[in-house]
Amino acid sequence: MAHDYLIIGAGPAGLQLAAFLERDGADYVVLERGSGPGTFFTRFPRHRTLISINKVHTGYEDPELRLRMDWNSLLSDDPGLLFTRYSGRYFPPADDMVRYLADFAERTGVRVRYDTAVKRISRDADGFTVTDAAGTVRRARRVVVATGVPLPNLPDIPGIELAERYDTFDPDPESFTDQRVLIVGRGNSAFETADSLMETAAVIHLVGSGSLRMAWRTHYVGHLRAVNNNFLDSYQLKSQNALLDGRVLEILRDGDGFRVPVAFERADEVVKDLRYDRVIVATGFRFDSSVFDGSCTPETVVDGRFPAITPVGESVNVPGLYFAGTLTQGRDFKKSTTGFVHGFRYMVRALHRELRRRHHGEPWPVTELGADTEAAVDRIIGRVNRSSALWQQFTVLGDLLLLAPDGTLRYAEEVPVAYVPDAVRAGHFGEVAAHAVITLEYGADHDKVDPFDVSAGRPSQREGGLDGRYLHPVVRWYRDGEFTAEHHLTENLENEWDSEDVHRSPLRAFLSAHRSPTSTVAS
Repeated sequence: MAHDYLIIGAGPAGLQLAAFLERDGADYVVLERGSGPGTFFTRFPRHRTLISINKVHTGYEDPELRLRMDWNSLLSDDPGLLFTRYSGRYFPPADDMVRYLADFAERTGVRVRYDTAVKRISRDADGFTVTDAAGTVRRARRVVVATGVPLPNLPDIPGIELAERYDTFDPDPESFTDQRVLIVGRGNSAFETADSLMETAAVIHLVGSGSLRMAWRTHYVGHLRAVNNNFLDSYQLKSQNALLDGRVLEILRDGDGFRVPVAFERADEVVKDLRYDRVIVATGFRFDSSVFDGSCTPETVVDGRFPAITPVGESVNVPGLYFAGTLTQGRDFKKSTTGFVHGFRYMVRALHRELRRRHHGEPWPVTELGADTEAAVDRIIGRVNRSSALWQQFTVLGDLLLLAPDGTLRYAEEVPVAYVPDAVRAGHFGEVAAHAVITLEYGADHDKVDPFDVSAGRPSQREGGLDGRYLHPVVRWYRDGEFTAEHHLTENLENEWDSEDVHRSPLRAFLSAHRSPTSTVAS
């Protein structure tokens, strides 16, 4: 007998989807390699402090608003299953996440088979065959892979096998006392490692190509975070540490240590030989596709690091094979929060809604608003001021205002923006004459301007509102599938877009003007 759904991995994404399916009474099973949920967090990050924000004291009573500042909780109707009840630390210990996920699994009653490592997945006309390490074979109509990215993403450098790896090295700082250390990589894992060694190592160099990107400037939380950048102070204030802008050409044994030629990008590729006692490679992780046989090997993107997926998480070349969690960040790599719990928890909810629509005859949930434009204004203003999904998954998730041929309005929440054109065209939201997509977004080229530079100039004025560089609501109108106009709600320091004169009145005028099929195109 085949399950409707077989989920591989009991990390945050697998548990999130399983909890939704359990609530439905669906036919599913979760297979987990480890002996408990959240095995990843028993080892990572190696220095045992998360960089996902856990803001307990927000001043808000509204649980939806509180989720804007809670980057660790999964979505649940149980108020006891909030991560903020497990730690008061702004950057909490990883062990608290392990404890939280164990409780989430127990209290939601999700059906997980632990100590079950998947070894082979194949596909035929009737679905998938999944074989585990013990030889047990299971059948499923659909498979959802939520395993994270378990393999180190090692660069193609001769001698890289001589380096210690972030995922396996001994992080005890005392073992680095008075040593010269090279860390290959310039992401948060590399800087986290460097920060831990600053009190013991004699010299620490971090090396990588390109300009260093700071999260406070790009608004991508996977770029270098302030909590990990103490190392930059030690570099710029001449404390024996350095950031090397260049490429490692080779890693060579040199007595008890290593000789590493580096081509420096700032000096016309001048190559300099540098000597180190230890070399650590911390260059991220990648998707493991080795369990798929030739009948269902998924295509990949970003140099093979992630599976290639549709906007709702289905493999682009293997029907019925879905992905959830950090694996799904390939579509918007380094542009959104999809690779992190506070982003993918909403993408999993969107996937669940699409699975119910596609396979169980449940239409995507919509709310009837009637024909009054004021009802649409109220709904949009209420959502942009309250929604945690639009806040966390800026640009990627949007709400839809749907105009029927008879002039009535309906509203759908948290739809993947890239999914909208095909979904509207296919009638997934009923008959639609025109529609608006409502998102929260940063302004164009926001990452090219230092937000702390007061001389950078003011953002430009655009028709229909201020196109600010900070996060603000954007409403785009489409008729017959074609873009017609857009409206930007003026950014606000407190993220409260509810002023009658500044926000509501211009939005009302925009919607009223563009509900008519004779409205003209505006930029």
